Amino acid sequence: MAVKIRLKRMGKIRAPFYRVVVMDSRAKRDGRAIEEIGKYHPTEEPSLIEIDSERAQHWLSVGAQPTEQVEKLLKITGDWQKFKGEPGAEGTLKVKEAKPSKKDLYEAAIAAAGKAEESGAAATTPKKKAAKKAGEAPAEAPAAEEAAADETAKAEA
Repeated sequence: MAVKIRLKRMGKIRAPFYRVVVMDSRAKRDGRAIEEIGKYHPTEEPSLIEIDSERAQHWLSVGAQPTEQVEKLLKITGDWQKFKGEPGAEGTLKVKEAKPSKKDLYEAAIAAAGKAEESGAAATTPKKKAAKKAGEAPAEAPAAEEAAADETAKAEA
């Protein structure tokens, strides 16, 4: 049986990702694999390449032939150079920068909000309060009493 190390396509239309698999060369592209040894996401920036080096070395040593695409991935990770005994076994794999944790982002936002409140309190104008005028309050009260007296007079008549 001829064994190949090749890519198995997964994902949606226009959003592919691949698994690096060991399978019989006569099997379908997305058929049953003997073993999955890694994954490859070409749409990410930089592309995600994860290959189990130990398993790749094992399958290469027992005679599995990588396809052209997988051979390029193995060269990037350094597994191909390690198998052939060539220099440059560290590979040229680019790794994505680690994202800050959600907890750190939350604490930074709280700290920024606290600083904004302290510095922003003097800059904002306070709400306008309803000013009570001394002249209007007594003038309204007698007018209300007169209106009530007129209504009672009309009711009696």
